[in-house]
Amino acid sequence: MKTLLFIAAFLMSGLTVSAAETKIMIRAKARDAKFIGSSLGGAHIIVRNKVNQQILAEGNTTGSTGNTDLIMKGAKTRGTSITDPQTAGFLVSLDINEPTFVSIEVVSPFNNKQAQATVTTELWLIPGKHILGDGIILEIPGFIIDILKPRTHQYISLNSIKGKPFQFQANIVMMCGCVIDKNGVWNSDEIEVKGILKKDGQYLKEVTLSLISTNLFEGSDLLNMPGNYELILYAYHEKSGNTGVDKVNYVVYE
Repeated sequence: MKTLLFIAAFLMSGLTVSAAETKIMIRAKARDAKFIGSSLGGAHIIVRNKVNQQILAEGNTTGSTGNTDLIMKGAKTRGTSITDPQTAGFLVSLDINEPTFVSIEVVSPFNNKQAQATVTTELWLIPGKHILGDGIILEIPGFIIDILKPRTHQYISLNSIKGKPFQFQANIVMMCGCVIDKNGVWNSDEIEVKGILKKDGQYLKEVTLSLISTNLFEGSDLLNMPGNYELILYAYHEKSGNTGVDKVNYVVYE
């Protein structure tokens, strides 16, 4: 009897596979730009088991935006790394005992809700087989746009602006927070920035904004009528396909 129990226990032990630590480096990279890290509040990462949707890991990327020369200027060949030890990422360590199919979801920029994009991918994780170095890189398209003038729901007297140029102003950066400047790596001359102006829900006119200092775009036009106004401001870069939008409502009263 004891011999049978021993054999049964031995066979059962052969079916039990111990969990192995499996590490994955996950990074979020802005399209046509650098990595999203601590300076922008990070990109939010969620790793889920695809079978039952259980969250296996969750957190934000931390670190620097990376080396500009390495990412934006160096020649890219197979196997060439575009990260260094300081480059932002989120290191996941999971204990799994069999190949596990997971989804990775990136929400970025996490602290700029109007510009947020969600990007996902799926892959198999194999116990003990790490994915490190550059790791898994998910690309985040777009621009972060913050309209500075006029302010949300600002009440403006018609007498104070009638016959004068009314100023529109916005701060625009890449999705990694990288700067836009004249003749810079991200050249303002290549980015179209315009505002679509509506009055009482109807299209009124289009306004062009131009760079006046790093990241800061400005334009003006005449507003000679009271009403409820909406400004839809967009940026568009033809070469990369990057787009971004911000909106603001304000009131001009008599």
